[in-house]
Amino acid sequence: MRAWSLLLGACLGLAACGEPDAGTPIVRITVDAAPAAIMPVEAQVDTVIALSEAAESKIADIRVVLARNSLARLVRLADAESSFISNFSGESNRVHWDLLRRTGFDPLAQLEILLDGPYATRTVGDEVWYIWPDLAALDAEELVPERLSFSDRARLHDLVGETGIARIRAGQGYPGIKTAINQDGRWLYFVHETEDEAAEE
Repeated sequence: MRAWSLLLGACLGLAACGEPDAGTPIVRITVDAAPAAIMPVEAQVDTVIALSEAAESKIADIRVVLARNSLARLVRLADAESSFISNFSGESNRVHWDLLRRTGFDPLAQLEILLDGPYATRTVGDEVWYIWPDLAALDAEELVPERLSFSDRARLHDLVGETGIARIRAGQGYPGIKTAINQDGRWLYFVHETEDEAAEE
């Protein structure tokens, strides 16, 4: 019982110490809110739209090729698209992907990683584009790390590294590997660099 009395007395004493004296003025300081640019926010592109049947069918076709690990089949699938883009250097899909493989970049493995991850949607004209990864659907100003949530900021760093983030800060769009399919099932592109990067080579 005596121990409880001592503990209660100590708590009351601490509470009393925290109260200002009657003669001590109270100062309140007002500060401006942090600017929006340094506050992490969830960036929005479009409300994510479920994959259309045509887009799911195209993904199924791509996954068949990936399961067979056949670059020749991937080339045929891409070549069947009238305006498919794999590079900005004017090389054929076959030549470009062969060159990448020689440098240690496996187009098939990278495409599989993309399609296993999250996508986002953008409306382009009257079309809906499904874009992988989801961060690639953001405009450059939305990709600045300080405007992303903490988890997306870490993911962006994993995807594009410091060099890619420096490009984003310089005003370029998403500088990593990306792919897109529209709602009609047309495979639009599978690229690993931007037009700016290609022009610098």
